[in-house]
Amino acid sequence: MRESSIQVCPVPLEQQPVNEYEELKESWFFRWATLDNPLFIRKIAVIWVLGWLLTSPIAAASFAPSKYVLPFVLFSNLGAGLILALILLQLFFGWHYVSDRLKKETIFYEESGWYDGQTWPKPPEMLTRDRLIVSYQINPILGRLTRTGGLLALFMAGDSVVWLCL
Repeated sequence: MRESSIQVCPVPLEQQPVNEYEELKESWFFRWATLDNPLFIRKIAVIWVLGWLLTSPIAAASFAPSKYVLPFVLFSNLGAGLILALILLQLFFGWHYVSDRLKKETIFYEESGWYDGQTWPKPPEMLTRDRLIVSYQINPILGRLTRTGGLLALFMAGDSVVWLCL
């Protein structure tokens, strides 16, 4: 009897990295990172505005807007930036986790609970497919999130410098 070249994957479907990628790509929140630039920028702007509306009452309690306009605006901007940064970090870490799972040569999975973890080596075809997904699908998303986070950090640093000069 000849050995079959087809390997049956023992990893449960929901724990297979390619299925985790598909699930992430279709999820309500993580899908934001895959949107076209105008839609992505609109989502980021809406989050920033909502963050500004959330932090401006706190800023108004500390700095009366009629008396201290610039400190009020700077504090509100920093608060909104912090909220946006947390959301961008969540997006980044979710996509980075799936990227790491796809790049690895073995898949760690749990059969029925936390106490019985197993590893399964990916066949070369699966490893090649997964790494192509990382290269052509996930790396651009991670790059976009990194650039967006960098721009936000520059914006917040600028606000902080102005704050220190007051």
